[in-house]
Amino acid sequence: MIDVSHANSDRFSGFADLYDAHRPSPPLRLGALLCAYARCDTPVVVDVGSGTGLSTRWAKQWAAHVIGVEPSDDMRSQAEGRGDDIEYRHGTSTETGIADHSADIVVAVQAMHWMDPQPTHVEVGRILRPGGVFAAIDADWPPVTGIADAEAAWATMHARMRVLEARVAGGLTGHRLRAPIASDDPALADEDLVDPHRNRVIPGGVRSWSKSEHLAQMRTSGQYEFTREVVLDYTESARPDGGADLVSRFVAIMRSQGSYQGLRRAGLSDDDIGYTEFERTVAAVSGRSLDSITFNWRVRLGIRRHP
Repeated sequence: MIDVSHANSDRFSGFADLYDAHRPSPPLRLGALLCAYARCDTPVVVDVGSGTGLSTRWAKQWAAHVIGVEPSDDMRSQAEGRGDDIEYRHGTSTETGIADHSADIVVAVQAMHWMDPQPTHVEVGRILRPGGVFAAIDADWPPVTGIADAEAAWATMHARMRVLEARVAGGLTGHRLRAPIASDDPALADEDLVDPHRNRVIPGGVRSWSKSEHLAQMRTSGQYEFTREVVLDYTESARPDGGADLVSRFVAIMRSQGSYQGLRRAGLSDDDIGYTEFERTVAAVSGRSLDSITFNWRVRLGIRRHP
């Protein structure tokens, strides 16, 4: 039997540098908002699924102390190699190794959909103090560019990757794996860029959970006295000196997706996956006219029950 937690962490091995260089961090004002809900100006923050440390470094800007918990040795090593004053631990969302009621805020940044929800909420409830805050934080894909053709190219490639992942999981190879994809392919029945993990089939024993069910899972866990969803945005602009090539950033974020990396490891080429066409299309329609990228951050938060 495949260990799902191990398979999920292995999915993000081998491209930690790419992930760290191009994935966005949440806006700083979200940190201030979480502190307000937690009623704490200098919180102790636990970041579960901390990855390469992007989210822990973000939290360090507004927290007194941050502990990153990450099962992937590859990603955790990338975080530890920066020499920041941040504590990192090997652990999972269900076994953090954190002391009872020692955290003011727990965050899962672009990670909750890889975590078994109910045992995760039990563990979060154990390490949060009463009145503390848990936040599942996700960026919507693709980022907003104002260029419809670029965003449509993302959607086309994403749908193709969903089908190819289902085919690999089903054991298809050769021409059957690479056969043309029909618009009514069964794997596309639940295709949704806002909730790309609903009923998703992923090879290698990997399991994900629907993002749109995060809030309901929080409510049914019994760990929180208040829950809600908030949405914030953050815009990155191109620098006048050309130091930020946002076209390259847009396509690099696609390369940092676990689906793309997993399909490459399965032996599929960029042409097979659709990346070659995606990159060509984005370059053609964007050119140097991509002046900004806006990331929409969707936050499901809960306040820990008092006894």
